[in-house]
Amino acid sequence: QVQLVESGGGLVQAGGSLRLSCAASGGTFSRYAMGWFRQAPGKEREFVAASAWIPISTDYADSVKGRFTISRDTAKNTVYLQMNNLKPEDTAVYYCAATNRGGVPTEPDEYRYWGQGTQVTVSS
Repeated sequence: QVQLVESGGGLVQAGGSLRLSCAASGGTFSRYAMGWFRQAPGKEREFVAASAWIPISTDYADSVKGRFTISRDTAKNTVYLQMNNLKPEDTAVYYCAATNRGGVPTEPDEYRYWGQGTQVTVSS
């Protein structure tokens, strides 16, 4: 059973940066595609970024391209989401997810394992 634990959320002013971490356990981390999703109050969960496991490739939502970067440290079984130039509309609970599907899945239904989420609040 794969377990995912997010950390790194918090309150930041617009234009600031945060780095989210997602520590994975219970599986072969290098064989999972990893994704980040977010959900704002009253809205559906939406795709943010994902990293395939073979070949290494990434995908991003248009709203975060050029500002967010997903990366993974296989030795530490951890995936990161570096978020720069944050905007108030980035405020949401951010979730880490894992799947053994190939490619770079971008739909929530494609992911089997989920973390508990971490709150990111961006003030204007």
